[in-house]
Amino acid sequence: MSLSTKSLENMRYMVSEIIGKLQFANASAINPDDFSLEQYEDLHDLYVLVMKQKQFSISEMEAIAAELGSMRANDE
Repeated sequence: MSLSTKSLENMRYMVSEIIGKLQFANASAINPDDFSLEQYEDLHDLYVLVMKQKQFSISEMEAIAAELGSMRANDE
């Protein structure tokens, strides 16, 4: 899968992978369809950052969750 192509499918994939990697307790609160293509580059940057790290501190997980929350299309 090439994530260089801006698409809703790629956004859903990245959000799902981020949620899975971080093992969020309340993952159902983050719906991949809540993100706009306008946020693609920011989401991609976050995805790359998350996928590079092997583990996360609690504060890092909270910051990533907050960043995902701020990117949601419903919050714009």
